[in-house]
Amino acid sequence: MDAKGVWNVLKWILAALAAGFVGHFGRVLAERLIARRRTARTEPRDADASPETRATLAAIKAEEKVEKKRLKAEQKREKKRDRPKD
Repeated sequence: MDAKGVWNVLKWILAALAAGFVGHFGRVLAERLIARRRTARTEPRDADASPETRATLAAIKAEEKVEKKRLKAEQKREKKRDRPKD
């Protein structure tokens, strides 16, 4: 195979890698935009809500955050417990 053939193969490899790179990050960006739009549609807007509603929403979010942390800590404990002893 001569130098021209090698360069042609390298061009195709680089083109495939570039397409994969662009495609992957394009997909990730699209998924983030879709997720952001879904949350914006499902959650009531804070600006439209009364002060009591805002306080309630803040309390719910705080409870969800605490519950998420508790579940994560529980998963870590289970993982450590299931790990074989050396």
